[in-house]
Amino acid sequence: MLAAGNKHFWAQWTVLALRLVIGYGFMAHGWAKLSRGPDKFAHVLNWMGVPFPDFMAWLVTSLEIIGGLAILIGAFVALISIPLIAIHLVAMLGVHLKYGFSSVNTIGLTMNGPQFGPPGYEVNLLYIAGLLTIALGGAGVWSLDYLRTKSKSVHRPPSKL
Repeated sequence: MLAAGNKHFWAQWTVLALRLVIGYGFMAHGWAKLSRGPDKFAHVLNWMGVPFPDFMAWLVTSLEIIGGLAILIGAFVALISIPLIAIHLVAMLGVHLKYGFSSVNTIGLTMNGPQFGPPGYEVNLLYIAGLLTIALGGAGVWSLDYLRTKSKSVHRPPSKL
């Protein structure tokens, strides 16, 4: 158990760990879409019934890469979390919901090991919860948001009360 005096110190690091994992995750997914070609992702969006699938494929790919980087460095996290949450809601409702909760669905066992079916919505919920935590609780002291707001408060003229 953490001593009461150390809780504040360690609390500064917890949101950093969350930001690093979520930011990297979005960047990795965006990079995968970009390297395969967003036109391949556009086919999935078209199947889901998303309007303007070619445009949306590029938009989602860009948002995942740029938004992931913003989360990673802690820049504008409250603002960028909104479209990133929307991406996961669409994926959850449009694809993963019908496969149930679990992100690991074992459907069989072969000589080569377990066979897995499509993932459920568990990971979508984890990303959404993490983004809400960062957006509502703040990016933490190890972030550009903290540096930006700290510098504004240092240079703000005193109020006339």
